[in-house]
Amino acid sequence: MNLRERYDAATAGLEAPFAVVDLRAFRDNAADLVRRAAGKPIRVASKSVRCRALLAEVLAMDGFAGIMAFTLPEALWLAEHEVSDDILVAYPTTDRTALRALAADGRAAATITVMVDSADHLDLIEECAEGRPVRVCVDIDASYRALGGKVRVGARRSPLHTPEQVRALAESVLKRPGLDLVGLMAYESQIAGVGDVPPGKPAMGRTIRAMQKRSRLELARRRAAIVTAVRELTDLEFVNGGGTGSVEKTTAERAVTEVAAGSGLYQPHLFDYYSNFRGRPAALFALPVVRRPGPGVVTCLGGGYLASGPGDEIRLPQPYLPTGLSFDSNEGAGEVQTPLLGDAADLLRLGDRVWFRHTKAGELCERFDALHLIEDGRVVRTVPTYRGEGRTFL
Repeated sequence: MNLRERYDAATAGLEAPFAVVDLRAFRDNAADLVRRAAGKPIRVASKSVRCRALLAEVLAMDGFAGIMAFTLPEALWLAEHEVSDDILVAYPTTDRTALRALAADGRAAATITVMVDSADHLDLIEECAEGRPVRVCVDIDASYRALGGKVRVGARRSPLHTPEQVRALAESVLKRPGLDLVGLMAYESQIAGVGDVPPGKPAMGRTIRAMQKRSRLELARRRAAIVTAVRELTDLEFVNGGGTGSVEKTTAERAVTEVAAGSGLYQPHLFDYYSNFRGRPAALFALPVVRRPGPGVVTCLGGGYLASGPGDEIRLPQPYLPTGLSFDSNEGAGEVQTPLLGDAADLLRLGDRVWFRHTKAGELCERFDALHLIEDGRVVRTVPTYRGEGRTFL
């Protein structure tokens, strides 16, 4: 049987739409991330997984240690369920209720580290903690700047760009008795999150690779200087960097002690366009064919699962199996229906499945309550997503 036939057979008892994870592909992807990390631990980005059972699965594998959570309420929930005893919240929080809950729970406070990049964050945490200890990590701007700052490439995150700026905030943390500075983080989105071989655009690929090389060299020097400046003040438990697209490049830096990754476990189609690694599609969703409007056309139920980010074509999910299907440019992936064009459409009957890949990893789980886990040609388990457990953590 080919891959589509195997997936169809494994899920014959399910009614589409539904989502699956191919466990062999998932584990192969995890092993490849560990290989690329070359001995440094990988902190799992939970927003890219959004399933408690699969977070536990990957954390049980050698090479993975700790979670990088999306929000503080998520981190508190994961700590309550003992998914990990080392959880870093990747983004600053202004959730006073969650901060108070963190400070009031000694076990959670010892497990969870919150992100800061300004004195205002420190003030808010102190106000809510009321003198009780809270672990903090300083977020560093990893963007690439050229032409005296006139050109900027990378996500707009922390305002802290220079060693002097980071050291100044570190000094402010150390002056506050209830706050414990334990780590630094810098996410180089322009390297980790941008594929360097965009399909059909070789000139753009060359430009991206040139930018990434310059950015990588600049950031390695600057990150090393920042870590040195902060370590002169205090010991650090970790220095986190990178993501799925940059694992081996980020871990090559001596100043970095761990790397974050998560999307590479599912291998959504956004991560197909990198020259340094190839993952196996592990997370898929199936839609049923409900109409045959004419020759070379079928229509699937629903499917408008667009990814976040700029409003471009790559945010659409990708028809995967059978091969040779494409969207109608006038409709795309629709809220109620998704027409698909191509010779393969004439081979599909009402009730057949079309298998899709989402653009981004964990966002697929915002559409489905459960993931059906496939292994050895059958569904071996069905596990809830965050949504299926009534948790969204927006």
